[in-house]
Amino acid sequence: MKNSHTPLLARANWYWTLQAIGWTGVVVFLMLANGPHLARPGAVTVCLLDGLLGLALTDLWHRFLKWRRWNNRTVDWRQIAVAIFVLGPLQTGGAILIASAIVPASGDGSWLPMLLLFWSGVMMAWQVSYMAASALIRANRFESEALRLDVLAKDAELKALQAQVNPHFFFNSLNSVRALIFENQESAAQMVDQLATLMRYTLASSYADSVPLKEELEAVQSYLAIEKIRFEERLRVALEIAPGMESVTIPPMAVQTLVENAVKYGVEQSSTGSEIRISASHAGGHASIEVANRGALATLGNSTRVGLSNARKRLLHAKGGNASLDLVERDGWVRATLTFPLSA
Repeated sequence: MKNSHTPLLARANWYWTLQAIGWTGVVVFLMLANGPHLARPGAVTVCLLDGLLGLALTDLWHRFLKWRRWNNRTVDWRQIAVAIFVLGPLQTGGAILIASAIVPASGDGSWLPMLLLFWSGVMMAWQVSYMAASALIRANRFESEALRLDVLAKDAELKALQAQVNPHFFFNSLNSVRALIFENQESAAQMVDQLATLMRYTLASSYADSVPLKEELEAVQSYLAIEKIRFEERLRVALEIAPGMESVTIPPMAVQTLVENAVKYGVEQSSTGSEIRISASHAGGHASIEVANRGALATLGNSTRVGLSNARKRLLHAKGGNASLDLVERDGWVRATLTFPLSA
């Protein structure tokens, strides 16, 4: 089975298709040029055999070029010279032998230079066309290879970004367990159970480029259950998920990262805590997922924003250049919004 990614002109059947079309055109031209003489017995046969001889000579030359790997070269005037001064005379000599064997010779041979010029020109045209086709094949192959390497590079970068996010998340969670274990062992045990749930999700999603929003929200709720034990009434959560949004796919840990930031800079920084609002909706062919908390962007001044930067890059990798992650402050709320086309 042929590789579907192989450029069209690189496939063997295209070579023979073009050969057949080209030499059929030459035969038709010979018949038109010798129209008045086609009524002579054997004249049509001569034209057909001339075409077959040209096809055979050029195919042998093609095989030689492939054997010596000369077909991978750019414009090579030596190949054109061979076509003019070797293939042309060989084709001319063969055409003369075919004609003399089938059609009685006539004339004084004054047509010989014109015949030699004609066949040398045909062979030169074949060689130029062959080099052009070979160059196109190489360009297609290089483009395919470049695209393949680009995909591999993006996959490697995505895995590296995911590797940066997951340890950062678990480090924060373990700090939460450590802070609670001396205060309330039962709550600490519940926190460990929730953390185990998160670990299973994170390990499973680390092998995927995207996950359904429903699965991501389940992980987010486990995380918030952990932080609820820690912050109690200071942490308040509201979810508003539009119908149909739960099946929309997103990069794993994308919403989780935004929720972590909301807890760190909204709840933890305030003595009275904060409400965290998570909403998801769609309109005009685009999905929008927002995580909002009360606070101000000024409180992020000492943050490196590595988590947000990674989330933005992973979103672009998964959803393309029309996706975005925006962080704004409005009406006393800090809003982080993921936006991307539903078709991505």
